[in-house]
Amino acid sequence: MLTGIEEVDWASLGHAYGPADDVPELLRGLASADPAERESALDGMYGAVHHQGDVYDSTLACIPFLLELVADPGVQDRGGIVELLTSIGGIELGDDDEELDLPDEAGDGLTPAANYAMAAAAVAAGADVFLGLVSDADPEVRLAAPCALASLHPEPARVLTLLRERLTVERDTEVRLALVAAVGRIALRHASLRAETVDWLGWLARAAQDPGLRLAALVQRARCAPAEIPDDVVPRVAGLLEEIRSTAVPGSGPDAFRAAAPTLIGQVRELLEEHAAGRPAPWTEELLRTLHAALDDRVDDRIALVLAQLRSPDWGQRSDAIRLCGGLIRVWRGRYEEVVRLVGAQLDDPEPRLREAAVSFLERLFELGAPAADALAARLAQGPPPGCAGRDGRDGRSGRDGHPGWDGRSWQDGRSGWDGALLALARAGDPRAVPPLARALEEGEVRRELLYAVDGLGPSGTMLTPPLRRRLAGIELDERLYDRAVPLLHALAAVRGAQALPEVLRVLRGAPADRRDRVREAALRTLAAFGPAAREAVPELREFLDDGSAAVAAAAARALWAAGGSPAEVLPVLERWLRPGLPGADWCAAARVLGEIGPAAAPAAPALRPGLASRDLWVRVRGAAALWRVSGETRTTLPVLLAAWEENRHARVDVAECLAEMGPAASEAQLAVLTELTRRRRHNAREGASGSHDIHGDEKLLTLCRAALARMEHGAY
Repeated sequence: MLTGIEEVDWASLGHAYGPADDVPELLRGLASADPAERESALDGMYGAVHHQGDVYDSTLACIPFLLELVADPGVQDRGGIVELLTSIGGIELGDDDEELDLPDEAGDGLTPAANYAMAAAAVAAGADVFLGLVSDADPEVRLAAPCALASLHPEPARVLTLLRERLTVERDTEVRLALVAAVGRIALRHASLRAETVDWLGWLARAAQDPGLRLAALVQRARCAPAEIPDDVVPRVAGLLEEIRSTAVPGSGPDAFRAAAPTLIGQVRELLEEHAAGRPAPWTEELLRTLHAALDDRVDDRIALVLAQLRSPDWGQRSDAIRLCGGLIRVWRGRYEEVVRLVGAQLDDPEPRLREAAVSFLERLFELGAPAADALAARLAQGPPPGCAGRDGRDGRSGRDGHPGWDGRSWQDGRSGWDGALLALARAGDPRAVPPLARALEEGEVRRELLYAVDGLGPSGTMLTPPLRRRLAGIELDERLYDRAVPLLHALAAVRGAQALPEVLRVLRGAPADRRDRVREAALRTLAAFGPAAREAVPELREFLDDGSAAVAAAAARALWAAGGSPAEVLPVLERWLRPGLPGADWCAAARVLGEIGPAAAPAAPALRPGLASRDLWVRVRGAAALWRVSGETRTTLPVLLAAWEENRHARVDVAECLAEMGPAASEAQLAVLTELTRRRRHNAREGASGSHDIHGDEKLLTLCRAALARMEHGAY
């Protein structure tokens, strides 16, 4: 075994962490009789030799030895090695990437794209080894082999025939699903085989006895031919899910006591095992994820599918629905009221994993979470879990040791579940969040996000001023001040808690060197929110007008104006930061404050106009918005705003806010606003990424667009 491994000059090769002289030990570890050593070796291969999907010269040198290990039935856990080879050889290069498959000009070696191409060729050359693995005695090997064949073997028609034949004798449910998924993968990769494969999948979706197999075939057919997805796909899928639920055997629960795995691969495996524990058919989640991807912009069908799952007696199906809807609602606009209401109903379920999924989903909804407000309020009325860590803000998972929580249930969702419910209710703008938030402020540390959610609570939030004030007074003026004080300052600004003026001034005066400017800026913004009630701070505000930080000086000018200062005091300060050549962030800080001052800042209009021609989009947007607000000028500002609308979708909220203020004067923007309102996809949706405020940001855009359209048409606001 591993013949010739010593003949390779591994030290001259490299991987993610330097010379590859440790690779022979990893390869031998993959063949070890010790399962812990095998797992550690596989973890090392992913961590160094195939780090984050990269292919190094050492990766290429490993391929023959990995193929040898896969072919040896005496090696255990070969399924993991098959998956590693599939990943190494499965990178597909586009035309642009293939142009890079040349030695670099300096002659220092081949480009990474060339490494990927060579890896694909090397694995494909040895891919016949995977043909026999579809009938291997080890089900984990049989599970990994179909994807390897579909991705790597150079004869797709031969593989397609083999996979179909194997399906007739395979008895392991998950392996059968892997076979069907591989058939679909071949159809997607090879257009010449697609039509016959789609027909075969359609036949299988009708003819198979096993409902799981029928569901898998239906899903893969939808994936390969999304334009042919039938109108009745939702009731068909719902019926299959119910059939699966009624015939599947429940799985075992998670182990109560188990030491954490020492490797990343082991930790991932344990997370997957925990997720699947106690569920009769956990594999349906991935099938439905694939179906959702195929349905794409058929949002109504996708919502109907989620609703069907949320009404299932199977808590696992309801949990899957919540997770799948998380991706749906982040990307697509739609009518989610009933979905949100049903997710809220899961907060009272005895299964902690379901409660955790529900809370995590509701946290991100902001105003869209209103249909679940009653359920969230009822959940909070039960109080935080007893005996859970919460004073330091950490997750208090106490359920594993059997301690009872609310209603006698184990508190696996712990303090974080209670805080999450509170955050969701506060972000929904429900005043019922105020009393529990006030208690939390009195009792210990609270999540930063809760303090930033206070600005949605309206007048009811004023009762938070006393505990916020006490918390701010108790903070040490040390290097942790920024992290601890700024969220409290934000909350005090939101509730206009002017009684906390002494505490805010203490922070302003005593901010340490570490992030001092950002602490001072936050304190000054809070003073600005206090308005005339901060009049006694005017002498100190004047001292900060000459600060070397544009953000601090602009915030001081805004606070001074709000406290009753005169334009003659604040405008020269702000105009100073509008000089040509200054950083865009400095320019924007001053322009934003001028816009907040409004018509009283009209003398600064000439200083703002050059910003409309800036190469920096945000300088143009902030400058146009400020110029409109100080002068009412639309002839020059509206074209700049509309150009930014088209150039950068992330500028649309700022632009829409101006359009709503302009009203009939912005009528030429009506088509752009109408087009935005008819789009199904959220303006800030990103592939493979999301932010906690994405949904809120898009809903804010829609609200502003409706207001702008109403003003354009009727002049009302």
